[in-house]
Amino acid sequence: MSSLPARAGRRCHNALNPLHSTVYFSPDFAKELAQLGIEDARAAYFAGRGAAMGAVGPGVVTATFYNFNHELIARHLPAVWDTASPGAVLDARLRAVDSTLRRLLGDEVVASPELAEAAQLALRAAEACTRHARPLYAAHADLPVPDEPHLAYWHAATLLREHRGDGHLAALLSAGLDPLEALVSHTATGKGMAPRWILATRGWRRTDWEAAEGRLRERGLLDAEGELTEDGVRLRTELEEHTDRIDLAPYEHLGAEGVERLTELARGFLMTAVVAGAFPEGISGKP
Repeated sequence: MSSLPARAGRRCHNALNPLHSTVYFSPDFAKELAQLGIEDARAAYFAGRGAAMGAVGPGVVTATFYNFNHELIARHLPAVWDTASPGAVLDARLRAVDSTLRRLLGDEVVASPELAEAAQLALRAAEACTRHARPLYAAHADLPVPDEPHLAYWHAATLLREHRGDGHLAALLSAGLDPLEALVSHTATGKGMAPRWILATRGWRRTDWEAAEGRLRERGLLDAEGELTEDGVRLRTELEEHTDRIDLAPYEHLGAEGVERLTELARGFLMTAVVAGAFPEGISGKP
């Protein structure tokens, strides 16, 4: 039995993860990668998130990112590494994190004791993350922790995000959801990415989306209007609970009081970033 309140770890993740993700929507990230010669947005994303694993090919990124079309990834990898090395990409990403957080949060927040406290709490939680069967987490865990608190906070949020994400992929496999079925069913909850964003960024066609909807209907998980059935709601609930169970260790290690405080701080930073325009409009929601 966990000593934490129900879903405490998930709530903390939900406060940390979006701020981690802001860098990939940031014009600062696009600018830094373009200066390395990587001007295509998809190539920049695959390189930026995958560089911790080294100069990997498309198969590794397809496996670890899960919901992108392999054909899209193969257009950019491994060719992107001929333009810039993984080390150069990681350095550029960290520069983008610095400028992005300063722009979204402001220098006063970046230099605040609250952000330094949040970094310490998140790093403490990450001490209990485990490498086995978690390739994206393990790759990032081998990177040095930045000295500046706001960069250390982003680094720790990355560790916690990829730790949960790697576990979530195991849960998706266990539930028998392929990459696009996972996306379609998540969007149907009202919490996932809007279909137009998925089709614009993940390399899938509208016919692929419709075929995935058909497979979910055949399993009794989606109704004719594209809404989750009772079985579909149950499956998505079980997926998150499964992910919670195999992602519990970091938050148990931090303890209930620490998790509550980290969640409080992270929500404050996230709200500041959202108000500052961290994310494009209409990125999430149903069709």
